This record gives sequence, structure tokens and C-alpha cells, in this order.
Amino acid sequence: MNEKRLVGEKAVEYVKNGMVVGLGTGSTVYYTIKKLGELVRAGMNIKGIPTSEQTAALAREEGITLTDFNEVESIDIAIDGADEVDADLNLIKGGGGALLREKIIANAASTFIVVADSSKNSVKLGTFPLPVEIVQFGFQMTTRKIIGLGCKPKLRLKDGTPVITDNGNYILDCEFKSIESPAVLEQKLNMIPGVVENGLFVNLAARVISINDGMVSERIR
Repeated sequence: MNEKRLVGEKAVEYVKNGMVVGLGTGSTVYYTIKKLGELVRAGMNIKGIPTSEQTAALAREEGITLTDFNEVESIDIAIDGADEVDADLNLIKGGGGALLREKIIANAASTFIVVADSSKNSVKLGTFPLPVEIVQFGFQMTTRKIIGLGCKPKLRLKDGTPVITDNGNYILDCEFKSIESPAVLEQKLNMIPGVVENGLFVNLAARVISINDGMVSERIR
């Protein structure tokens, strides 16, 4: 069973003709975008706003017309994956490095739908290290301040050099083990100078499509 494909394609059922659609990033929403491409080629008219350059490239390959916030003021629906989902539908996102754009688009959407295979479900957040996007200048000081919140941050590297986001920033992957109050931690992190955004998505997901006992299931806020 390809859980990612099942939930990714299920989300497409909520996309209607004429909508502006926020297009997420990652291995699950990949199937959403591929399915949307099929519908576009069959005559559906939608416009997409991508959360990353990687997603923009995939959407173009699929023939999906792209737009941006210069042309639209809001998004009808955004579909994205998650690295972890708790019992209250709060999320950790950013494993793919696109958390800032993902959060901007999730906030702009009238409806934010999350697609996640069964491995992403958790009672409390914290199993997956929390990504925090930080500016390059003074990142050592920013890291020390984040340590003060009770985590072990690691600068994300690729081939021994820091990963640079589409926005020109670094990412810290922060091990908190268990996050008791996601809303409080989200606020504390974003109050630290040098922090651009963090991967806690609190009270944003309207619907989570996942797999439960081998079947597609949906949880609604």
C-alpha cells in the first residue's frame, strides 16, 4: 500500500474548478500535484501558488498555471504534508526546508488540508526534530538563545556545508523530545532575534487526511 499516494490523491477531491490552490512541498503532496496535473490536462482551471522552487518546477511540468500574491489576495485551499501531527491537529513541518513559505501560504488559505501517512501521527509533538529557520548573520548567538528553551539544535548540513533555504537562511533542527504547549513554544521561538520562522503549525490545519487501520481517514478541526 502506498499510503502517501492514497492520502495525497484523496485531498484533490476538495479542489474545485476556478480555485487558487496553495501547493505544498514534500513526498506526499507530490502525489497531490501529479493528480492535479491530470485534472488540469482534462480541463480543470486552477491556479497554484507553490511553497518552494522544487514544487514550482513540478507544477510547471504538470501544466499547472502558477500565480503569486501580486495577482491574488487569498488562497481558496492549500494542501501540504507534515512531518508530525498530534492529537489536536497541530503540526511539525519543515523537514523539506520550506517551512516559511509553507506557513505564509497556510495562513493565507481559507482551508488548509494536511496529507500525512500513518507514520506521522503522534499523541504529542516532539518525536520529529523541530525545524527553525534563522538568518545567517549571528546564527551562533541565535542558536544559543534557542538552546535556552530546552532543546538540542543542530545546524542542517548537506555534504558538510549549511543548507540554504529558498529565502537565503539556515535551518536548525531542534530536538525537544516532547512539546507540551506548541502555541507557547511557537511564540517564544519567534521572539528570538534572528529567528525567521519555526515549523510549529498551531491551529492551522482544518482537515488531516491520513491512514488508520489500513484505510484512508479524515480528522476535522
